[in-house]
Amino acid sequence: MDIPECYRLLGLRPGASLAEIKSSYRRLARQYHPDVNSTDKLASQKFIQLTDAYKFLLGVVSSDTKAPQGSERKQSPPQTKVKVKTKSSKNEKDRKDQKEQKDEYVKPLSEADQKLKDNSYKQLQELLIARRLPRALVLVEGLAGRFPQDREVRQWQAIVYQLWGSHLIDKKQVNKARVYLKKALKTDPHNRSLWEDVERDFRRLEQIY
Repeated sequence: MDIPECYRLLGLRPGASLAEIKSSYRRLARQYHPDVNSTDKLASQKFIQLTDAYKFLLGVVSSDTKAPQGSERKQSPPQTKVKVKTKSSKNEKDRKDQKEQKDEYVKPLSEADQKLKDNSYKQLQELLIARRLPRALVLVEGLAGRFPQDREVRQWQAIVYQLWGSHLIDKKQVNKARVYLKKALKTDPHNRSLWEDVERDFRRLEQIY
């Protein structure tokens, strides 16, 4: 799992203390818990991501605190202290490329952009609960254009694509449904829950034929 991404999901800077990680997780878990958001698929996805990130960071930070005194957090976030033995310059180059890609995702948003994102998320929740999917589609695509590197926004976008594809199946618009389901997978290809939903929708498409 991507360590900087875990910190970002929990709203923390890389290198945050164990106490800060626990405090942030408790606060966010209460906000996104499925019991509180029983009809909100986005909140459920967010809760799963937060929990995975929290468990991963617990292992990283807990093992880090057992390191010899004076060896922790001198120069870099936790992942830079892991010594990786490589036998070729190609491996070293790949590692640097991966670190550069990670750094793109942890770049903080401005206060105005973060406020816009938060407000848009709330609006998106309301639209999905009301099943106003065309409006939700317009909103999430606008967000994706504004924040093209934001993983959360891409996840929201993929979920809306899947929901819209499923709706098109209900309307017997088979070709359009297939397009949006494929777009959902392409937008967020590592979301296992999304894959399950899309596979279920493709099985429904097969039944239509």
